[in-house]
Amino acid sequence: MSDVLSAIEERLEQPTAKGLATAVSRTIHDGDLAPGAKLPPIREVARQLALSPTTVSAGWALLARAGTIRTEGRRGTTVIDSSRAGPGRYRRVLEHQAPLSLDLSTGVPDATLLPGLTRALAAVRTAGTPGSYLDEPVLPELHRVLLDEWPTREARLTVVDGAMEALDLVSRTCLRLGDRVVVEHPCFPPLLDLLEAVGVEVVGVPLDEGGPEPTAFAAALTASPRAVYLQPRAQNPTGVTMTRARARELAGLVEGTDTLVVEDDSADATSTSAPLSLGAWLPDQTVHVRSFSKSHGPDLRLAAMSGPPEVMGAVLARRQLGQGWSSRLLQRILLSLLTDERSVAEVAAARDEYARRRQAVVNALATRGVAVGGSEGLNIWVPVHDEAAALVRLASQGIGVSPGAPFAVLPEEQGHVRVTVGLVRDGHDALAEAIATAARTQAWGVRAR
Repeated sequence: MSDVLSAIEERLEQPTAKGLATAVSRTIHDGDLAPGAKLPPIREVARQLALSPTTVSAGWALLARAGTIRTEGRRGTTVIDSSRAGPGRYRRVLEHQAPLSLDLSTGVPDATLLPGLTRALAAVRTAGTPGSYLDEPVLPELHRVLLDEWPTREARLTVVDGAMEALDLVSRTCLRLGDRVVVEHPCFPPLLDLLEAVGVEVVGVPLDEGGPEPTAFAAALTASPRAVYLQPRAQNPTGVTMTRARARELAGLVEGTDTLVVEDDSADATSTSAPLSLGAWLPDQTVHVRSFSKSHGPDLRLAAMSGPPEVMGAVLARRQLGQGWSSRLLQRILLSLLTDERSVAEVAAARDEYARRRQAVVNALATRGVAVGGSEGLNIWVPVHDEAAALVRLASQGIGVSPGAPFAVLPEEQGHVRVTVGLVRDGHDALAEAIATAARTQAWGVRAR
């Protein structure tokens, strides 16, 4: 440890948080601090470098936001190996060792159920030119349409490049190294990857059929979390949609705290449920994100978000340093899809078809003794006896599904797999038979019973 601190001290030109972060970065670049190495405790760094613990903590926060280090609570702070590109949990969800004839691990919508773009593209003549690079980032017409269906009124609303960008912007502007954050268990792996990169401590709350379990949620709030991340509809991976009564109950628990509620409504128009937000009760504490990827096309890369003025101000200021705004060309296409009667009907038909496909597989599994929870969405969360064995069994039949472990926040006695049944147009009974058999498989090379 003393050698590491000496190497950092040699490169420390300014006794500030930025100066410390720069010195650590140069030490890593020069090879004197290796990826995977543990950094000394904050107080030890402060003592040897004659800095205050506050300065060191702020320097660590800068490094964490830059993706240079990762905090692991009591296990310390580790230098990240930047050569291992890509998110860890998310990669594990999508990686396969062999070719598949039916890949149901992706979580993507069925391309044949997306609304056609012919009419929307026919109305586009040029990419357009803003009056200024500081113009409002949302088309006024699109803003009005979005606000008409937004679950909270008088919201400050903007459009960004997808739900994950929205979550990234909120996380990197509102969270700091060591903050506690409450998430659902199981949770969407890219969000967990993102929170890990920011350097926060994640606290999991289990779900029941109404949403996050209230007693566990209340207990998590006693740790004074900075934020709570929720998926109000068609939660990924479980398909659980929060009831309005549960949303009101959770809002009552959050009220009076400094905790920010961040909602990722990725289901949007593929959901059979009405829009829901804790912002109906907590407008000054709720960030609401709605993605159009599942309903209108992942390659549109668009999502809308709203939140408290101070949060949205910070988000927009940070975004101005990067891309500035989401393509108004794509915004015009989305506006057409949201207002054209035929496009609206196509999205509604897709919603009903996804519901039919999911229910067909769930019913077929139930007849085989496999109970699946949740009520909607493109995915089902299937309990299995042995997760690894189930994955191998299905892969041997050319069927790819996602392992449950990357979604886990809390320890579980039983394994799961996520299956994107929204991609399955027919053959639901045969698929259910394969899944049910895999769910009973006990180990590699052992027959299902």
